[in-house]
Amino acid sequence: MKVYPTQSIRNVVLIGNTKSGKTTLAETMLFEGKVIDRRGSVEAKTTVSDNTEIEQIYQRSIYPSLLYTEFMDNKLNIIDTPGSDDFVGGVISAFKVADAGVMIINAQQGVEVGTEILARYAEKHSKPIILAVNQLDHEKANWENSIETIKKTFGKKVVIVQFPVEVGPAFNSFVDVLKMKMYVFKDENGTREEHEIPASLMDQAEEYHQELAEFAAENDEALMEIFFENGRLTEDEIRKGLSIGLSQCQVMPLFCLSAKRDIGVKRLMEFIINVAPTPDKTIQKLKNGEVVKCDVSGQTSLFIYKTAIEPHIGEVSYFRVMSGKLTEAMDMVNHENSSKERISTIFAVAGKKREKLTEIVAGDIGCSVKLKSVKTNQTLNSGSKEWAFETIVFPPSKFRTAIKAKAEKDEEKLGELLNRAHSEDPTIRVEYSKELKQTILSGQGEHHVNILKWHLTNTHKIEVDLISPKIPYRETITKVATADYRHRKQSGGAGQFGEVHILIEPVVEGVPAGNRFKVDGKELVLNLKGKEEYTMDWGGKLEYYNCIVGGSIDARFMPAILKGIMEKMEEGPLTGSYARDIRVFVYDGKMHPVDSNEISFKLAGRNAFKEAFKKAGPKIMEPIYNVEVLVPSDCMGDVMSDLQNRRAMIEGMSSDKGFEIIKARVPLAEMHKYSTTLSSLTSGRATFVMNYADYQQVPAEVQDKLLKEYEANEKDE
Repeated sequence: MKVYPTQSIRNVVLIGNTKSGKTTLAETMLFEGKVIDRRGSVEAKTTVSDNTEIEQIYQRSIYPSLLYTEFMDNKLNIIDTPGSDDFVGGVISAFKVADAGVMIINAQQGVEVGTEILARYAEKHSKPIILAVNQLDHEKANWENSIETIKKTFGKKVVIVQFPVEVGPAFNSFVDVLKMKMYVFKDENGTREEHEIPASLMDQAEEYHQELAEFAAENDEALMEIFFENGRLTEDEIRKGLSIGLSQCQVMPLFCLSAKRDIGVKRLMEFIINVAPTPDKTIQKLKNGEVVKCDVSGQTSLFIYKTAIEPHIGEVSYFRVMSGKLTEAMDMVNHENSSKERISTIFAVAGKKREKLTEIVAGDIGCSVKLKSVKTNQTLNSGSKEWAFETIVFPPSKFRTAIKAKAEKDEEKLGELLNRAHSEDPTIRVEYSKELKQTILSGQGEHHVNILKWHLTNTHKIEVDLISPKIPYRETITKVATADYRHRKQSGGAGQFGEVHILIEPVVEGVPAGNRFKVDGKELVLNLKGKEEYTMDWGGKLEYYNCIVGGSIDARFMPAILKGIMEKMEEGPLTGSYARDIRVFVYDGKMHPVDSNEISFKLAGRNAFKEAFKKAGPKIMEPIYNVEVLVPSDCMGDVMSDLQNRRAMIEGMSSDKGFEIIKARVPLAEMHKYSTTLSSLTSGRATFVMNYADYQQVPAEVQDKLLKEYEANEKDE
């Protein structure tokens, strides 16, 4: 394979809802570029991109696949991405290295929620989008509905480049209003004939052509002047204007396709090469805000956008050359960890097919294998400039479960495999919770997590259980209380003795500690001698006051009392959850000249705190999440009802491009498997995001239930 200059490279990502036909389109693009001589199919499990066993079982893309094809003396890098929101991490990583996207829209459905979600991500990442209505040969294809939903969703940016002559099984031709020709397809291998536009379609073609010229002219002043003078633009002038508008995300050209029958694919590829942005027109930002041009004469720098571990090969690192030229055996330095890496091999990638290269230039995408210490989101440099490119920001998790190996002997191996899974897919997050005593596995949805479980069971032969995760409750108090505790132990020799009197009250932000308290009808005045304040690792505060007068407790025992209190805060008196936001005043006690020691006062402090806590109006607090649901209006009632059953507090509703947005605050305890329920309620047409908000007190009936469950578990143990 020859080395393509930067100007002859195009990087596109194929995006679209599940079953829109992205993988079939990618297969046909490779066929048109002669990278393959026979097209596979999703149904026959023979496509280049969906080449893993699990993808073939489900007959859908689960992982992003890097592909390339050669066409019109250009190299076209293609990333075929999953359509399900559960696997959106692959789309986000592809946006980092692609310069444009092709949004595939199923002609049977028009714009779906998945389409809308992906369009939002594209907009967030400032990626130009070309629209392609696919499956126009299907018996249920509906061109008018597709156009209506597209314009409703994307508004005035949409401009029609092609329209079909017929839709359904008879679809074999379309009018291209950029070239002002009709294309008729003679077979299913892309063989086409170019015809003049029939008189019956000319008025419609002229109308679309004029609209296309106006779109093009709006993006360039010189073109606007030509358009005003002549009333028309040439084909090349329209291309130039569309290219400017596309790169600025101001226009969305729309094409007709049947990827399965190779109708329109070649014209789409021609348009991408003629109009889509070239890498040298792009800039990439560094973490420090500086920008780097995609320049072959610059310092050689690679950005690792994906890592994968493949059988018999090991770790594969996928990268884009951000600047300079990479050659075989070049030495690079990893900015993240300063490790030196020798790039011994460079490959162009088409699924499992890898073409060995001697060099690869700025703007191109490829891979290398067996690098020592390279992970996703890292930058490798060859020169003196220590560049670190902005990292990919992945979305927060939507599904949370606890995972455990069925056999204890597999626990260590399971931990290694989960960490490896995270390095391959950063939207899989793994954390061992010391508080909950569980390994918490988070992902984008139940299907996302189940795919990982399938690999653990079938690829790595580890049986695992997915169980409901515990909730990280917090415990706190609502009023003032006092308690005292005497620890005494005599066992023949030196004994143990320590007595501690404490007062506790809740910490309220902005309210300082006082020294006068009324407890059980009696007034208590304290002498605040010393204060220690601690921000707890799990949130909230502990304020610790020494109010001892007259030497009733020696100062050397105060740290031991504090240690006992902190131990009990780490295992709260109500449910064993962390305690927070408490002031403790140690104001009296007793010592023994022989038997008092640190352990005695630690135990006395711990138990005095426990007793005071239970008298101080104790409350359990639960984590609350901000939840935003994007839902079709016809499913609104069911989704609202379900949220209310989850103790949600609805904070607002709005509409956006044909969808309803519900904003609510929902307890984490009620969000288990919400992604699955939402998909069931809406036939997969809705999605949501959730982010931690704060802690709030649980309702009384929930607290009673939690206390009874904890007491029952304590008895069992």
